Amino acid sequence: MNDGIIEAQHLYKTFDLEAGFFAKHDKTVYAVNDVSFTIERGKTYGLVGESGCGKTTTARLLVEMYKPTSGTVLYTPAGENAQNIGTYSRRGMRSYRERVKYIFQDPARSLNPRMNVYKVITAGLRYSSRWRGSAAAKELAAEIISEVGLSEADLYRRPSEFSGGQRQRISIARGLIMEPDVMICDEVVSALDVSIQGQIINLLDDLRRKRGLSFLFITHDLKVACYFCDTIGVMYRGVLVEEAPAGDLYRTALHPYTKLLFDGEAGKGAVSNLEVKTTLSIEQGCPFAHRCQYVQNKCRSELPEFTAKETGHKVRCWVVR
Repeated sequence: MNDGIIEAQHLYKTFDLEAGFFAKHDKTVYAVNDVSFTIERGKTYGLVGESGCGKTTTARLLVEMYKPTSGTVLYTPAGENAQNIGTYSRRGMRSYRERVKYIFQDPARSLNPRMNVYKVITAGLRYSSRWRGSAAAKELAAEIISEVGLSEADLYRRPSEFSGGQRQRISIARGLIMEPDVMICDEVVSALDVSIQGQIINLLDDLRRKRGLSFLFITHDLKVACYFCDTIGVMYRGVLVEEAPAGDLYRTALHPYTKLLFDGEAGKGAVSNLEVKTTLSIEQGCPFAHRCQYVQNKCRSELPEFTAKETGHKVRCWVVR
């Protein structure tokens, strides 16, 4: 088994509940609650769940876009020991973010419309430890833009001139130019047509094999996750409720929420007929108890442990024990 390159250990994140000038600031949203998982080197870990379940917040904790309320993120560079990113200096964090790149869901908002593509994908490089001058940057940009399926001539066009799928390729190129170890893909295909989704997923898969990249892949689409990911973690209300190999999860799903997601994908039921309930207090019981048809009294009062049922398959549920 490959060693871990990023490990999340018991991550928690809370936010003050704010809603304008007259907001009450004595209430807290518990967005991420005791989340632990490992991204293996050269592999893809998928986080799935409905909107509002804490997937994006968890991802942003890995690059300290948000600082965790508690918990640890460990990063293990090749040939070195694990490092707690919470102890990094400003310079150390800058170096870490060169190695771990974040690709956002909406490229139309994350790409500066005033810049051409060349400036977009080299802006971060210019102020990094990898800057080798303008001539080297132009040569590298031409290589990278071709690698993601665009042409060198596209470097001198603006993002607004491209389709959604092409803009996502530009976002990927911007991350690749730093030669990262890990890419965090936050719903990168959710806004694209199905045919374009397949092209972007195939591109990412090619890059993973060619460059030995590791991925955290965030999506609400289980079919996409099962195709692209090696391991899938299922989140609900900030809690990781199940984790299993992607190739087995559709056959071996144990948690009622995971089964609900698969039923929704198969058209057997509406997954999002109820909005994910915001967590305003520390979970005392199973986070899915208010929606579960198998709920027991114990489910409402005690939070089950994240228990291994077999090798590589963990679940947090009283019913399946």
